[in-house]
Amino acid sequence: MRYLLLIYSEEKAWTENDREHCYAESTKLIHELEARGQYVAAAPLHPVSTATSVRVRQGRRLVTDGPFAETREQLGGYFLIEAMDLDQAIEIAARIPAARKGTVEVRPVMELAGLPTPSPVMAGSVNRD
Repeated sequence: MRYLLLIYSEEKAWTENDREHCYAESTKLIHELEARGQYVAAAPLHPVSTATSVRVRQGRRLVTDGPFAETREQLGGYFLIEAMDLDQAIEIAARIPAARKGTVEVRPVMELAGLPTPSPVMAGSVNRD
């Protein structure tokens, strides 16, 4: 089963050195998950100040700068993994370095019939010509 591990923390709680160390530890974890066939995708997100929110109300698109809601912790990244069950997903979530400063929300991913198979190409390397 696939699980989405959503990483939340206060952006201001991280120094640049903390952030770089977290990325290095996360990369190591990703390689371990890949070796076990559990890695699907993972990425940090740019700061919440770069967010854009889109809503459609009464057929009209409303676009605003910023996140959907003001919160103490912001969504900072994600891991998409394969796990046997919730317990295994929780074990992996606890190994994410950002869990030491924030929260990792573990959510099972719904499998919907009729959707295309995810592309093996990582989003950052897609040719957008």
